[in-house]
Amino acid sequence: MKGQRTIRQYRAMDLAMFAVMLAVFESLVVVAARRWFPNEPYTVSVTPAITAIVLMRWGPWAGLHAALGGAVFCLASGARATHYAVYVLGNLLSLASLWLIRALTPEGVRTSVMKSLLLAALVTLSMQLGRALVSLVTGASLPAALGFFTTDAITLLFTLVLIWIVRRLDGMFEEQNHYLQRLHRQEEEERGGFYER
Repeated sequence: MKGQRTIRQYRAMDLAMFAVMLAVFESLVVVAARRWFPNEPYTVSVTPAITAIVLMRWGPWAGLHAALGGAVFCLASGARATHYAVYVLGNLLSLASLWLIRALTPEGVRTSVMKSLLLAALVTLSMQLGRALVSLVTGASLPAALGFFTTDAITLLFTLVLIWIVRRLDGMFEEQNHYLQRLHRQEEEERGGFYER
């Protein structure tokens, strides 16, 4: 039928929309921090929150956003080549959070505040662990590697709050095949109810 999108087209548009949001907001956060708070040891990133949302919506496709977030952070902060490896490759460890979604089921994570926040925390902490591990491989000291956890503590809190808000929006923090099927069923029920009158 003309005018209807395929699931692949919908997914491509959705992933692109989240990628643009991530690139814009991550750039703004980094530039603002460098301009107004240059001496603060703490950093804030939107990458874990957006990655967690995309992970729920599309599963492993979230790896694109995890890597993009690391690259944008490095680009906006004027990082060296080794930092790109640390952030881009390190962020990919967040894909390990897929086991939690599979173990608890996407619907279980979506409908439970605690499970949603557990996923948000796991995505954030696995990104930090990934960066720490890659930095150790590239020659960083152990205290420097542990710094990824301490300097990014505000990001964890920010991610938890954002996921708590987003999960309340219908369809936002939901596996999208399930969401589209649920919408289709609702439309069918409404149509059936209309014809019965």
